[in-house]
This record gives sequence, C-alpha cells and structure tokens, in this order.
Amino acid sequence: MTVKQEPALPEVLLKPLVEAALTEDLGRRGDVTSQATIPADMQAQLQIKARQAGVICGIDLARLSFALIDKQIEFIAQVNDGETVDAGAVLAIVSGNARNLLTAERTALNFMTHLSGIATDTKKIVDSVAEYPAQITCTRKTIPGLRIVQKYAVRCGGGRNHRMGLDDAILIKDNHIAIAGDIKTAIQQAQDFAGHLIPIEVEVDTLAQLEQALEAGVSLVLLDNMVPEILSKAVAMCKGRTKTEASGGITPETVQAVAETGVDFIAMGYLTHSTTALDIGLDFSA
Repeated sequence: MTVKQEPALPEVLLKPLVEAALTEDLGRRGDVTSQATIPADMQAQLQIKARQAGVICGIDLARLSFALIDKQIEFIAQVNDGETVDAGAVLAIVSGNARNLLTAERTALNFMTHLSGIATDTKKIVDSVAEYPAQITCTRKTIPGLRIVQKYAVRCGGGRNHRMGLDDAILIKDNHIAIAGDIKTAIQQAQDFAGHLIPIEVEVDTLAQLEQALEAGVSLVLLDNMVPEILSKAVAMCKGRTKTEASGGITPETVQAVAETGVDFIAMGYLTHSTTALDIGLDFSA
C-alpha cells in the first residue's frame, strides 16, 4: 500500500456535514425498516470493504456517521485516508447495536464512495502526467456544502487545491473584463484593491490578451480553452514573467497533451464533478 500523507480535517468541520446527511436520511420517523425487522437489542459486527482497488478517503466521515447515531458503536479503522488498497480490503470494522449500524450505513458509505472516487481518479491523473512539471489542481466546481471534503479528497489523491472560495484570491475572468471595460482596467483596479497579500490571477483566451496581462503584471495567468499548439506559445511568452495555469474542459484523455506544453498548473473541474464513485460496501458475517 502507498500512503499520501494528508492531515485529517478537524472534526468541527465534518460534523455539520454528517448531521445534515443523517437528518435528510432519517426523515420524520427514523429507520422504519430496521425498526421493523431487527430486534431492538440485537448486536452485530460488520466490515466496511473496498469492492474495487483505489485510494481511500472519508474514514472520519464514516466514523462520525455511526457515532452520531449511536455513541456506543465501536468503529475500528483498518486504513487511513490516502492509502491505496486492493479490491476486498477491509477498511473498517464496526460493532454495536444492529439497528443503529444499519441506520448509519448509507450515510457512511455515501461519503466514502464519493470521496474515494475523487481521490482514486485524482491519483490516476496525477500519475499520468508525473513526468511533466505540471501540477493537477481542482476548481470551485463542487457540490454545494461538500467543497471542503471534496477538495480534501483531491489532496488525498495527490492533487492540489485551487481557490477554496471567492475570498482566497482575485481571479479576473472574462465577465469581469467585459464589465470593467478591458483587461488592463480590470487588472489595474484589482491591483489597487488587493494590497500585498492577495494574489491576482487573470483569465485569457488569446495570445493578444495574454500580452496585455503580462504588461500589466499579474501573479498567475489562466490560459483558458487553448489548444496545445497555442498553449505552448503562451507558456513560452510567460517564461520568467509569471506562472501559467491551463483550464477549460480538460479530461483524463486530454490532460497529457496539456501537460506536454510545459504549463505549471492544470485546473480540472472534472476532479470534483465527473469522477466515478469507488465501490465500497458494508458486509455482515454471521
């Protein structure tokens, strides 16, 4: 197994997400199926297992899913977030009241399958461009309410995070430029506003726009929807002047061609909106 050492997120950030998910699932009467079919005092032990090979993420969210239903449930993790496991690997053992175990099951698995899918696909993409200097980053194209954990999953897979929110940095996009009047005006106004602690990035679609941005001076340029031939020219123009980031519909099939251009960063909304969930289940052994 290989491990990506990513510091765990504080529980205070995770608890509201799990509470909201459980509240949504419990509805107005709780788990009527488990109440109807399982004796109230029945005890059970189950295993969370990976049914596919992949990078695991969401262990703490799963633990909280059980703990918030029943503090007496014992949750023993067998792996850490960021570990790559084989199909069939036991990820955690949970023991306690059978009704409560089944009540928390789907919420725990929803978090783990989704986030492990992000981590797994991120690692595949990162590995596919490992020979190039480009670093893979995510975007703000996340599920509302889940951004913190989705971006955490990207880090567990070896990727990097772009902005966490609108307050992290100034990113001047096409609509900002259009409304401000032109690219130089937008950059100048951003520089006047930012001070010395807020980085400024500007999105450009053409080499002419890029030259204007470079003349004005920015921390980073976002090279949007450029074909590899144009992207290579843009990277050459920026060499020694500013960092470069490619974006715009980049997929696992196209990412290598983008990396070959020499860009510093590759922003991929794919990581948080189009990855496939990892198959993980909760299995009972009598």
